[in-house]
Amino acid sequence: QVQLVESGGGLVQAGGSLRLSCAASGRTFSSYAMGWFRQTPGKEREFVAAISWSGDNTYYADSVKGRFTISRDNAKNTVSLQMNSLKPEDTAVYYCAANTKSITIVTTRTADSWGQGTQVTVSS
Repeated sequence: QVQLVESGGGLVQAGGSLRLSCAASGRTFSSYAMGWFRQTPGKEREFVAAISWSGDNTYYADSVKGRFTISRDNAKNTVSLQMNSLKPEDTAVYYCAANTKSITIVTTRTADSWGQGTQVTVSS
């Protein structure tokens, strides 16, 4: 249904910043919610942030609130995650995801399309 491709991961020192982007194709981008998730080895994938179809509503995990900002550009079919004040515990593979059945929010349970993931490594 929806194809998602992430970019922008890499290695950064603690306190630094990275910006992840996700390009979507396959359905009208402005008709569904998008989100970012992350996963480390041996742990379940966890929610990071989500954004509604219009961008008017955003949601964040407590662990990233105030440091990360999710945004979307419906004209360019992209969703981004600006990550500031990065910490070593932010190290993970980051995935973007879509919930084509909702205009509001996406969770690990409701996501129906996933990107391939991009590695973010924060050194101390």
